[in-house]
Amino acid sequence: MLAELAAANAAFQVIKTAIKNSGEIVQAGQAVFDYFDNKTKLQEKLADKPQKQRSDLEEFFALEQLKQQEKELRELMIYAGRPGLWDDWLAFQKQARQRREDEERQRIKAELDRKQRRKKLLEKIMLTFWMIVLFIFIMAIAASGVYIIYIG
Repeated sequence: MLAELAAANAAFQVIKTAIKNSGEIVQAGQAVFDYFDNKTKLQEKLADKPQKQRSDLEEFFALEQLKQQEKELRELMIYAGRPGLWDDWLAFQKQARQRREDEERQRIKAELDRKQRRKKLLEKIMLTFWMIVLFIFIMAIAASGVYIIYIG
């Protein structure tokens, strides 16, 4: 959690510096992406943590700090960026989140498909094994019958 918060803070400082130096938010494009990417990772980590391991105060202050930074970033985009930049950014974030969710769904589906293929292969192997055992058993019975008839 602290690594994502530190990375988000570092990206935010790069954004602020780029805007102060050039007046253009475009100069900080990668830092803006890094900021929101780390913000998303932090929120996911907090949501995934078991309740026993979470510190409510730490979680609250981390999210509050991100809220304040996002508010400041929003103002920077509105006043230092082109008209409609913030709205475009929100739309981009939504699309990026959907793309990440789709990729995660595809990864899970591929993993599930791989497990199902493996299970089917294992079932085929077990079926073949038992067929061989049954064949050997039948041959043993037949051989003992032949032995009893001709030798016995």
